[in-house]
Amino acid sequence: MATEPVKLIACHDCDLLQREIDLKPGCTATCRRCGSVLYRRATDSINRTLAFTVAASVFFLIANIFPIFAIRAQGDYSAITLFESVQSLWNQGMKPVSTVVFLTAMVAPAVELASMGYLLVPIKLGRLPRRYVFLMQTLRYVQPWGMIEVLMLGVLVSIVKLTQNFKVIPGVALWSFGILTLLLAAVAACFSPRDVWERLDEGERAKNAAASGRQLQPGEKTRAAHG
Repeated sequence: MATEPVKLIACHDCDLLQREIDLKPGCTATCRRCGSVLYRRATDSINRTLAFTVAASVFFLIANIFPIFAIRAQGDYSAITLFESVQSLWNQGMKPVSTVVFLTAMVAPAVELASMGYLLVPIKLGRLPRRYVFLMQTLRYVQPWGMIEVLMLGVLVSIVKLTQNFKVIPGVALWSFGILTLLLAAVAACFSPRDVWERLDEGERAKNAAASGRQLQPGEKTRAAHG
């Protein structure tokens, strides 16, 4: 009688090789040596992450279309969007600042949300997304660069300084960025790469079984540990 192979996982911090164990929903496995998180079993992570991703995408579009704030001085009214502020910084010679704002507040969130949607929607529909390995790698490297909270802090400091000479009117985009910050934090908290890899592995095995002309046996799936 064949025995089930032992599943092992290496700690990302200290490289200690340990045996995988099944977890209850909401529980987390930690390293026996250094205490870092090895993996966790999120509760309905696919659906929750997808829901937060859709909501964050809506507020991201609003935040980039509508003015982030407006200035009223001596009867004149001037509103500016985030992209216009990036252009203004660039034209004023502050190219490094303009580039950082553009990458962290516009490019990184857009890539993260697009990758999440492209990855999770097919999984939700029971399909395999194309080039999903590339998508998972993209998410791994892009997420740390999405620093909307830094933009929010900079905007708030600027508003405080401007209120001494001008009347600053917060725009719809400013409030949208605030909500977007919370939603992106929720996406990061709910997203479980382990759960996604398991669903992708099951899809691959089902696809290979269908191609070979045999039926996938109930409960047959791959639970290989991915980094």
